[in-house]
Amino acid sequence: MIKRTVEISREPAHLSVRLDQLVLKRDGAVVGQIPCEDIGVVLVDHPGTTYTHAALSLLANNGATVVLCGNDHLPNAIVMPMADHSQVVWRIGEQLAAKRSLTKQLWRQLVQAKIRAQAKNLPPRSSSRTKLLALAKDVKSGDPKNVEAYAAKIYWAHWLAKEKFRRNPDLPGTNAFLNYGYAVIRAAVARAIVAAGLLPALGLHHRNRSNAFCLADDLIEPLRPLVDDRVRDLRLRGYDELSQEAKAELLSLLVDPVRMGNETGPLLVNTHRMVASLVKCYQEKTKQLEIPRAINTDNQH
Repeated sequence: MIKRTVEISREPAHLSVRLDQLVLKRDGAVVGQIPCEDIGVVLVDHPGTTYTHAALSLLANNGATVVLCGNDHLPNAIVMPMADHSQVVWRIGEQLAAKRSLTKQLWRQLVQAKIRAQAKNLPPRSSSRTKLLALAKDVKSGDPKNVEAYAAKIYWAHWLAKEKFRRNPDLPGTNAFLNYGYAVIRAAVARAIVAAGLLPALGLHHRNRSNAFCLADDLIEPLRPLVDDRVRDLRLRGYDELSQEAKAELLSLLVDPVRMGNETGPLLVNTHRMVASLVKCYQEKTKQLEIPRAINTDNQH
């Protein structure tokens, strides 16, 4: 079943539970009820929102992730369930025991998939797209030459065609759209990692003492171009502020279909398949990650 995404941004709400359902109230009146088992992500972007302890606890028990936004309207905290996987100790043991040669090869796959996805966001038969596809083939184990960064310079220079754009997370406007979209997908990936019984802080490539989600930051890389494509579409449709409508469009990425092998399904579901393939790599059952990719492989922007 496709899990639902709940966004609270236009007006404050009080979140409580009754009979295993999340109850949303405004001014004492019930405005919505949703079974907690149907919820995948709750994104809260209104400072006046309040919660009962029971609401947060029951959401966690049902595997839902709660994403909290700050004054800049960007996600700044994630509340997620503790891993309750029956084999969590063994899973973590396998994760810790992974050989460096394996993690470097997996990072190579992620970088290659990211660059190929970026290329497909550029006009067909363009020199920039051709260059990115060639660069993807040049990525070595661990990406020691940092081909990812070189590809990014080419990609962002041509991402908006004739318009100049500089990717900088600290800048407003289009950059804020990208930040929001990335944060939503990152939360979904982190949710899948925890559900699989893995440690989200133990990354394949990203390593930072202060980052509890290094593994999520690794696995999100080939998914970023999905956000890029949606943000560019919003930009071309005239969105210049991160409005509720724009946020809803970005949140809908979680339920939009993506391709995994010969099958298609919602991105939120396929993040779990992606992490499950990582578990198999840790278990030495395979050396190949399953990575979601866009269905529309030829973008005409």
